[in-house]
Amino acid sequence: MLASMEAVRRLMDLRHRGRAEDLPGVLESVAPLLDAEVATVLLVDYGQVALHPLRRDALDEAVSYPVEDSPAGRAFTTAEPQWVEGTLWIPLLHGAERLGVLELRVKARPAEEALLDLAVIAALIAELIASRRFYGDAVEHTRRRMPMQLAAEIIWNQLPPLTFAVDGTMVTAVLEPCYEVGGDAFDYAANGEVLHVALFDTVGHGIGSSALTTLTLNTYRNARRSGLSLVDTCRSIDKWIRAQYPGSFVTALLAELDIPTGTYRRISAGHPAELFLRDGRALAPLPTPNTLPLGLGHMLTRQPGVIEQQLVPGDTLVLYTDGITEARDASGELFGVDRLSEFLLAGLAERIPPPEMMRRLIQAIVSYEEGELRDDATAAMLRWQGH
Repeated sequence: MLASMEAVRRLMDLRHRGRAEDLPGVLESVAPLLDAEVATVLLVDYGQVALHPLRRDALDEAVSYPVEDSPAGRAFTTAEPQWVEGTLWIPLLHGAERLGVLELRVKARPAEEALLDLAVIAALIAELIASRRFYGDAVEHTRRRMPMQLAAEIIWNQLPPLTFAVDGTMVTAVLEPCYEVGGDAFDYAANGEVLHVALFDTVGHGIGSSALTTLTLNTYRNARRSGLSLVDTCRSIDKWIRAQYPGSFVTALLAELDIPTGTYRRISAGHPAELFLRDGRALAPLPTPNTLPLGLGHMLTRQPGVIEQQLVPGDTLVLYTDGITEARDASGELFGVDRLSEFLLAGLAERIPPPEMMRRLIQAIVSYEEGELRDDATAAMLRWQGH
């Protein structure tokens, strides 16, 4: 019988005092209460390539696991516990966001009731990591496998969690190159019965591009929080970009999904149309663009057009920047929209969870360009299942 409540009490002490780097020490004292010899937090790196121990200091012994082809990796990719010869790996989920896994060295496989208790413990640990990470840099040190450029630092600090789910609706995104990205960004917010989603692709690269992206993201949030319509939101961002960065521009998809009904509305500001996937096939793309890129709207006299589409349960929309479709192999052949559609439809047919599909997509793009991306590559998947 697990001494679950005592373990919870000790972990909860970190909620009121302590840092993320204190978690390994607390887990060391908690492990016997969980009938475990060792309890270790493994966090996924920014590239989602491997899982690395959260350490108290640089002298701690560190054993990492690849996401591909390891039991720890399978717990992460499937969001299901994995058991192999005395070791149990339990996914660490903060809501729908995948943080990593909890590794427990145990003598015997826990009973089902004990597994339920351990899942609660893992959820609490994920909550502690998500809340304590801002009080120190231990989580960032663990997740970074190389120095992050300043432009990427600015962008990552602006973004919401990669994955969010509510009432049968999920949005999940990826960015690459994760240590150098500066011009791409995404955002979302669930307010009442409406899910707001946006994807941005800023002209240029580096610190100047990240500054423009920061202005764009925060102007979008300000307009959304002020209750502006899609059209007025588009016009507000356009106005501020033109005022602060004359001559620059940002392509964007600005969308709203009515969660109960599945009504999808969006504006494409010079951006590629999202992929529209239903029943194992790609439907005709929605009309695009509906206005000029943000920052160039003064060249048109008419207002941005809003496209409305009624979704059916199971529909999937994939928003992406041109760094995905314009990736090139060694011969110069583009990855292209057709190959992107085939990749995603194959994943849907295999019932791969959306966050894992996005992770695999970025790995495929990186592999296609032999590890050297020519442009930022960002994608966001929106799935609507109905209530």
